[in-house]
Amino acid sequence: MGKPTGPKPQFLLLVRSRSTYPCYKRRSDRYIMLNVLNKSIRWTMIIAVITFVLAAIFSVISTILLGGVGWALGMAIVFGIVFVGIVSDMLGVASTAATEAPMHAMAAEKVKGAKQAIQIVRNADRFSNFCNDVIGDIAGIISGTASAAVVLTISINVDASPPLQQAVNVIFASVVAAMTVGGKAIGKSFAIHYANHIILKVGEFFYLLEEKLKIKVFRDSKDRKRRAKQKAMKASGRFGSSKNRKP
Repeated sequence: MGKPTGPKPQFLLLVRSRSTYPCYKRRSDRYIMLNVLNKSIRWTMIIAVITFVLAAIFSVISTILLGGVGWALGMAIVFGIVFVGIVSDMLGVASTAATEAPMHAMAAEKVKGAKQAIQIVRNADRFSNFCNDVIGDIAGIISGTASAAVVLTISINVDASPPLQQAVNVIFASVVAAMTVGGKAIGKSFAIHYANHIILKVGEFFYLLEEKLKIKVFRDSKDRKRRAKQKAMKASGRFGSSKNRKP
């Protein structure tokens, strides 16, 4: 009689990926850290230049508008600058509170501005930095300078005494500060509860810029991923040179 037949032994070959070794983990973490640091430095330099240019432009415009106008029109200009800061702060908060899943559903239905809204949500850190820090801070600084100019105009027209001039300055500055803080509080509430709707409206505006003026605010995500993959392959040494490639 022969030996009883049974299930043959199965030999499994366990292959460990390169990412499980500590040396490759350290190399990957180092590359990710350097990549994030390079992007942060590049974005910081770009946003600093943009802030300088926008601050100069807004300062010149506000100086021209406030020059030779009455105190009533000057107050309207100051309140308009405060309103710009409130809206920009609301947009920045909405970009961080919005979710990407509803945007994909609207993009599948060919809703205008949905793809641009997805790009805003994916780049929420930069978009909120631009809206909250750049536009919001510039609006706050310029509104303070403009309010001082309006108070000076009121003092000249009324021929007020120094105590009265100081009282008008304090009252008007307090009103501007209260409007700024209160308006931003209301804007944040709207931004958190209606984030997707607000970002979709901004996406529609960006869609009009791309269609009418051919101005593309964000790069295509596929192109950005392809470039990032090529950089990662070059850094890991798996991206061979053109000399070693087979024709």
